[in-house]
Amino acid sequence: MKDKRILYVSSEVIPYLPETELSSTAFNVAKFAHSKGVQTRIFMPRFGVINERRHQLHEVIRLSGMNLIINDMDMPLIIKVASIPKERMQVYFIDNDEYFKRKAIYTDEDDKLFNDNDERMIFFAKGVVETVKKLNWAPDIIHVHGWMASLLPLYLKEYYKEEPLFTDSKIVTSLYSNEFQGELNSELINKVKFDKIDNSSIAHLETPTQENILRNAVLNSDAVIKGSNEYSPEFEQFINDSGVMVLDYQSEEYLTEAYLDFYKENVLELQDS
Repeated sequence: MKDKRILYVSSEVIPYLPETELSSTAFNVAKFAHSKGVQTRIFMPRFGVINERRHQLHEVIRLSGMNLIINDMDMPLIIKVASIPKERMQVYFIDNDEYFKRKAIYTDEDDKLFNDNDERMIFFAKGVVETVKKLNWAPDIIHVHGWMASLLPLYLKEYYKEEPLFTDSKIVTSLYSNEFQGELNSELINKVKFDKIDNSSIAHLETPTQENILRNAVLNSDAVIKGSNEYSPEFEQFINDSGVMVLDYQSEEYLTEAYLDFYKENVLELQDS
């Protein structure tokens, strides 16, 4: 795996956000891969709760400045970067004042999901791809963590399918359970359709529950990892029936080595269909 390139895209990463199954797994897997000589880049949203001064975030002017079109609106893309102390690992933050400045992550003070979480997902997916294009950094593997990052597989397979930088990239999605209850904005599917993505690719987004969003991610991934220990029986059955390569849940003590072995022995061996 030495000198292979892995792009980690996560909704949450420690130490920038509180420790959860998702934020700690995304960090620890990237850290272990980096320690084994893998070239890594980490991308996450620049949520307003992240302390820029304490974590020494700074804007990268040469990467910022473009606008992303989200549902026929021009939304400025701001890129910030920081280094995780002691690890020499770079973290890139996708930012936009409209979507990420608020001092909360996914929900308001009444614990209701933000109405624009759907647009934030689309902006994050496009922002990651456009930034990696500017970096001209072709990843061997793109590993996606968390529901807010989970439109990335769809956009890579459909919206950016002609982009040569990602021709040989393999997409791995880690699946976490119980990240949010209820549904996102029902207009999500229409906003994705605005990007001329084929209807047959997005049927699961008609009812944008967490499981349906992850179903869409599974079908657009080359491999998936069970990041949690339990899912609904229906979702377990869906994973089993999907035909996508699966790594079962790993306990924390074996997780990092198991993921790296999975990349090496399974994901990188996949042939393009």
